[in-house]
Amino acid sequence: MASVEMLMPKMGESIIEGTILTWLKKEGDSIEQDESVLEVATDKVDTEVPATHGGILKKILAKEGDVVAVGSPIAIIETASENGVAPATPKKEAEPAKEELVAAAPANTAAILAQPELSSETPSEDGRFYSPLVKSIAKEEGISAAELSKIPGSGKEGRVTKEDMLLYIKTKSQAPTSPVKPSLPEPKAPISVSGADEIIEMDRMRKMIAQRMVESKRISAHVTSFVEADMTNIVLWREKNKDAYRAKYGEGITYTPFFIEAIARAIRDFPMINISVDGERIIRKKDINVGMAVALPSGNLIVPVIRNADQLNLVGISKKVNDLANRARNNKLTADDLAGGTYTVSNVGSFGNVMGTPIIPQPQVAIMAVGAIVKKPAVVETPTGDVIAIRHKMFLSHSYDHRVVDGALGGMFVRRVADYLEEFDLHTTL
Repeated sequence: MASVEMLMPKMGESIIEGTILTWLKKEGDSIEQDESVLEVATDKVDTEVPATHGGILKKILAKEGDVVAVGSPIAIIETASENGVAPATPKKEAEPAKEELVAAAPANTAAILAQPELSSETPSEDGRFYSPLVKSIAKEEGISAAELSKIPGSGKEGRVTKEDMLLYIKTKSQAPTSPVKPSLPEPKAPISVSGADEIIEMDRMRKMIAQRMVESKRISAHVTSFVEADMTNIVLWREKNKDAYRAKYGEGITYTPFFIEAIARAIRDFPMINISVDGERIIRKKDINVGMAVALPSGNLIVPVIRNADQLNLVGISKKVNDLANRARNNKLTADDLAGGTYTVSNVGSFGNVMGTPIIPQPQVAIMAVGAIVKKPAVVETPTGDVIAIRHKMFLSHSYDHRVVDGALGGMFVRRVADYLEEFDLHTTL
């Protein structure tokens, strides 16, 4: 028998720590290699972590609720091996990942991330729990205990995560330095609760969504432009080919792939929509990675990403859409599935809404909402004159960050997306 350490795995791009949600196994249990042992929450997704080795779960090193850095030990597995020699522990893979994360982190947190143990938490004077990483960042940045207690947390039970700290520090550094008169705190309207009212605690994802939405409205100057698109060609083509598509590929085709294809083509025409803002710098993204908002059974939204959408044809996009949507509804997405988005589309039409004013997911600068497709009478130009005909119409709502996207660009982009949808070729083959 021999013992090996099970390390917190790297769960996606930019993920440097995770919160232990639930241990699916207890000490003394027999486990198989690649069998799920625990559930971990990151700032992007909740996921199950498989065992790195088969054997007996000898000791659990990280308790439920602990925040643990990538590459840190979380459990000890007792393995059966020949000659009593334990199989090699995959430390060499974890250490380079840790080095990459340290190199990518801000300079004042590099030393903090190098600490091997981040799992212990103790309550502070305000009754909240802060991980050693959060406390170290606060110390490095000169954030007092009183100031720390006011930082909203997106972690489990409202705990402050590293991402919350870095966002707070960034926001603080961008605040105006000129002296301002102290203002009285805004009075909050009293909330009356009667005995018949039900009080529902927000779950972890809802807290995180709430924080991200408020942050986006504070960071970006939101403007929304609207265009109505004629979807008749696409509706007719889909009705004609959906059965043949299912017979050929074993799955259905929704309208979402058509939207993503048109958006990806329009981004190639207007690359300054595919950007992000870093202080006073504009970063133009090379890859066109389109995120699509998916409703979960809980009612929350999650945004998996279709990478390099401009390099896929309609069938390729459709397969990606179906795969990501199915895995999202079954809680099988990974952190990498949610990372790297450069533009987002949200289908509010699936709820029967004709249009919406979506909120931009940071650090992107634009998002498009597509409404319900409805039949309307419309003027149609023909060689013999204008006629009134029944057409399938849909509103596109394009919200963009007016700090870096002017009205002309934002308006031309959504118009170009509508043009590509209207010009869809009825003779397109599967």
